[in-house]
Amino acid sequence: MAVNEKKIKQSIRGDREALLFLLNQEKEKLYRAAYSYVRNRADALDVFQQTVLLAIESVHQLREPKYFTTWLMKICINASLSVLQKQKNVILIDEIKLSTLSTEIATSDEKLDLLDVIYGLDEKYKTVLLLKYYQDLTYEQIAEVLGEPIGTVKSNGKRALAKIKKTLKGAYIDERTRPI
Repeated sequence: MAVNEKKIKQSIRGDREALLFLLNQEKEKLYRAAYSYVRNRADALDVFQQTVLLAIESVHQLREPKYFTTWLMKICINASLSVLQKQKNVILIDEIKLSTLSTEIATSDEKLDLLDVIYGLDEKYKTVLLLKYYQDLTYEQIAEVLGEPIGTVKSNGKRALAKIKKTLKGAYIDERTRPI
């Protein structure tokens, strides 16, 4: 049994020190996820604190230790969405690993255009992109976090990338491949 799996099982049984150890390991990932949604330090810290409190209060409900990380991320996403709902803000994505989007974006203007397109996507598409390319989760893990079938998650990911490519195609991709 791995150390983390042992700590997770201890946490489920009520060992607060084991849970705090695990939360400490995940803190940077949780903060980055929260910040990518709420886009400011104070709200991201609030979301992180809410995530920690909810995890402490409900860890005993976790049935499968192997899903600890995705369970924690789901709490963080829900807390982020709750903060945004209260503030009536738009979900923004801090950064996406641009190299995975078929073409490396070279200039600052192009990066801003890409982020504008991502910001304009429906929430379900932005969330999949965020989890896939920013949090490095697999489609299986994303499906678990979102509570959706894996086919839906993959489909949303492909649709999101297609929308981005379609929107930016005339501006950048075609210009690089067309002969002068």
